[in-house]
Amino acid sequence: MSKIMIIDDDVYIGDMLKEALGSEGYETVQAYSGTEALLLLEKEKPDIILMDLMLPGLSGEELLPQIKNIPVIVVSAKIGIDDKVDLLTGGAADYVTKPFEIRELMARIKVQLRNCRKVQEAAGSGILTVGDVSLNIDMHEVSIAGNTVKLTKTECAILKLLMLNAGNAISKSTILERISYDTPDCTDSSLKQHISNLRKKLREVSEKEYIEAIWGIGFRFTG
Repeated sequence: MSKIMIIDDDVYIGDMLKEALGSEGYETVQAYSGTEALLLLEKEKPDIILMDLMLPGLSGEELLPQIKNIPVIVVSAKIGIDDKVDLLTGGAADYVTKPFEIRELMARIKVQLRNCRKVQEAAGSGILTVGDVSLNIDMHEVSIAGNTVKLTKTECAILKLLMLNAGNAISKSTILERISYDTPDCTDSSLKQHISNLRKKLREVSEKEYIEAIWGIGFRFTG
């Protein structure tokens, strides 16, 4: 059973989400402030976090950088495009504007859980597959329709991250942060060239453009 943490000081919304998630078979844990959420995260490891921004104690913007390796879906009344871009480039997995349709939120939750399963499967088999693209993480090779291309370690790390988040735009800063353990030599100035080389290699075996540049945000794997 997947566990979802709800961080929202609005009791009505929190209880509504708890009931809706429970009816879908999810286990839930609730926090009503950023400070309480931080304390709970020392004991709990949810699969996904649903987080409001306007929280007592630590705000959502202050809390987000302290959450590691857990997808965070921001659920907020802030509707400005700058707010959304800042949160997405700051590490949020997704952004849903209040008021929201519960069916849409459930669909977005399922996408994030699917991405988490891909991470687990890739860790177990060493092979990550999205659409017609298969990435052999151990061999640093990508295969498309039977055609295999060798990647550098950095290109492999970038492609792995994008494939694990297929359909979602990932900011340049997030890419650098997430791949830093495997490829500490990749810098802000060299990232653009690494991605350019990767896109070129993918085009050599398929006419399809698999990595899309999202203006003002970063890059997205289109599958």
